[in-house]
Amino acid sequence: MTNSSANSPTDQRAFTGSNGWRYGLLGLPLAFVALPLYVILPNHYAREFGMPLATLGLVLLLARLFDAFIDPLLGKLSDKLFARSAKAVLAFGALAGVFLALGFVLLFFPPLAVRQQLPMLIAWAAAMLLITYAAYSALSIAHQSWGAMLGGTEAQRSRLVAWREGLGLIGVILASILPVAVGLIASTAIFIIAIFVAWTAWTQSVKPLSSLKNTATHSIFKPFQHITFKRLLAVFVLNGIASAVPATLILFFVQDRLQAPKQMEAAFLGAYFVCAGLAVPLWLRLIQRLGLAKSWLLGMVLSIVVFAWAIQLGSGDTTAFIVICALSGIALSADLTIPSALLAGVIADAGDRGRAEGAYFGWWNFATKLNLALAAGLTLPLLGLMGYTPGTQQPQALTALTIVYCLVPIAIKLVAALTLYLLMIRPNQVKSVRVEPAETLSQAQEERG
Repeated sequence: MTNSSANSPTDQRAFTGSNGWRYGLLGLPLAFVALPLYVILPNHYAREFGMPLATLGLVLLLARLFDAFIDPLLGKLSDKLFARSAKAVLAFGALAGVFLALGFVLLFFPPLAVRQQLPMLIAWAAAMLLITYAAYSALSIAHQSWGAMLGGTEAQRSRLVAWREGLGLIGVILASILPVAVGLIASTAIFIIAIFVAWTAWTQSVKPLSSLKNTATHSIFKPFQHITFKRLLAVFVLNGIASAVPATLILFFVQDRLQAPKQMEAAFLGAYFVCAGLAVPLWLRLIQRLGLAKSWLLGMVLSIVVFAWAIQLGSGDTTAFIVICALSGIALSADLTIPSALLAGVIADAGDRGRAEGAYFGWWNFATKLNLALAAGLTLPLLGLMGYTPGTQQPQALTALTIVYCLVPIAIKLVAALTLYLLMIRPNQVKSVRVEPAETLSQAQEERG
């Protein structure tokens, strides 16, 4: 990819440590709320409220599909707000933050009367999911677009994403520990405080965008005019599905396959996300040596090897699973750091920087939500059909859980890795080979001249 936007005045101001953490801090509360929404919620409603897995899967599927399909529209709205001013985006972000906090509280703490009647609980969960997901998506798209507008080289884009995702990992770690340490009510209060502080810090990173003007005159389907975006999106979707399946099922696997004590759950999630955060500098160094795409491929291979190991685990294998969580976290770090940096490069190379970031990230988030919707909507009913129910110890049911938790992600991840190589890495290698002689001849002519 070229770095056509790397030398703009905005780029020179955008990559200071001060701008980096001020922009990236919002990643902390967004990730803090994402872990309960996408990992804890299915287990919470199944065990605490007794919602059947098939029903729960259908509710999550429909809510997440709705969430996915509104993301491109939210992206278009984000571009229109950027066309007005950065302050309009910040005001919109504040409103989305309020609805996100409200929806989250009502989702996890439904009234007692609602909990006691399954039809009411289903309707309540669906409504609160729609509110929470929409607010989360609106805030995330605006924040991601802001970062992409800052542009820069591959290394600069990676560092900017690393600020956002690194602070996001801290949020995930807090979300995995605090509910156990201080309770769900106290951790929810901490989240509300964090999102206010992060939004305030975001407002202080407004200056680097003062020279950018988003025209917002494009079609919502503009990103699909570029073949590189379609290739990247295909890899992102496949890899995302492979990651979403175990994220949906991890607590079921820990509680029933490993039969681990309740207090071990925080250790597993903590090892996963702590190692993901600690691995960010490692991936940034690899990116400088290998490039973004090859580094991402390496992360996929690591994930495949780790899940192959997890197939062999059984009751009591908690120590081995902590190691697996740590290695999976290292692989996750690549998924968090690299794809968004690749997308920012695609936007810049397409000439759409400062014009259509919202459209790109709208479809990007659409793909993310579609992955999560399919993971919950297909794997939970599938497990039910295969005879698995939460709390079971029947060998056949536990084997089904292992197959869906381990083998399904491995198969999909293999397809994602192959697609990444064939669509993004190999074409660039062939292009480099073809271009090299011309470049050499040009350099020789310059030297003679």
